Amino acid sequence: MSNYVVSARKYRPQTFDTVVGQSAITTTLKNAIKNDHLAQAFLFFGSRGVGKTTTARILAKTINCLNLSENTEPCNNCESCTSFNEGHSFNILELDAASNNSVDDIRNLIDQVRIAPQLGNHKIFIIDEVHMLSQSAFNAFLKTLEEPPEHAVFILATTEKHKILPTILSRCQIFDFHRIQIEDIVGHLKNIAQKESIKVDDKALHIIGQKADGALRDALSIFDQIASFSNNNLTYEAVLENLNVLDYDYYFKLVEFALASNIAEALLLYDDILSKGFDGSQFLIGLSEHLRDLLVCKDPKTVDLLDVPADIKGRYSEQAAQTESEFILVALDLIRDTEINYRASKNKRLSVEICLMKFCSIMANIKKEVVS
Repeated sequence: MSNYVVSARKYRPQTFDTVVGQSAITTTLKNAIKNDHLAQAFLFFGSRGVGKTTTARILAKTINCLNLSENTEPCNNCESCTSFNEGHSFNILELDAASNNSVDDIRNLIDQVRIAPQLGNHKIFIIDEVHMLSQSAFNAFLKTLEEPPEHAVFILATTEKHKILPTILSRCQIFDFHRIQIEDIVGHLKNIAQKESIKVDDKALHIIGQKADGALRDALSIFDQIASFSNNNLTYEAVLENLNVLDYDYYFKLVEFALASNIAEALLLYDDILSKGFDGSQFLIGLSEHLRDLLVCKDPKTVDLLDVPADIKGRYSEQAAQTESEFILVALDLIRDTEINYRASKNKRLSVEICLMKFCSIMANIKKEVVS
């Protein structure tokens, strides 16, 4: 039987310093432990794959570590850390509220709260997807959360904070986990690729980061998938093919055709895009994002707002210098209107082609206005 472990599990952070993209939160938690200002209830809120449960587990392990490092990190060698790492710690209990959301489940948890820790000073209860608890379960939990025993620490994690009772929220220290930046995702994937002897292309990793939409777990799943597809040679072309993503070149060419008022070449390019299996709606979204990036590049101060590789930034800056802001703004309005009407259209290809014809006529119309 294979011993293969997916990257999301194999490289799951084990200390605060290895948590990706949430330095403000991990620093706050480390200082709270160091200064003995630890709250008895925490709420970790954020979208999927940003490190809520991972940070909760690290916090739980660190609180009970018998030999903390000078950097307030768990030692991973003491009896408490070892029992946690091996999965048989009696001082750290996890509850998945998605499948254990009844009053009886909470009553069982409350019974566990009364029992003092066998090792260390705290007993930690991690409740994942806490918003899934029923109303009656929340009410049963509230009293314990109001007056917990000194040894109890609760760490609640959720993707939907608005579904949690305000009385529960008021008793927790709330930490908002933000989406992980593409640069942080790329850096983490590079590190894994180096350890796994996988050849990678920076542009390929940026595409994976964009596709993951701020979720590191999604990025790691995509990374594993494409590494298998490309036989550990993770190229830009392999990522485009596997993720069904349009190459930047298509949009750069299309803007060039529009600036030259070349309707024929624009239509042929769109036909080529359709022949590769791309959807018209997906194409319109990509084109509007490309124009947005061109507008951002009109001022050198805002070039860093682009989440693209360095060489692609240079191409954006070059094309932005050749493109008038008026052209971009008119084009964005045109594409927005086409997107709105796209779903209702019975001839979707014609809708996009008409949009492209108008798109390639913008410069001619601007020149006419100037002359008149």
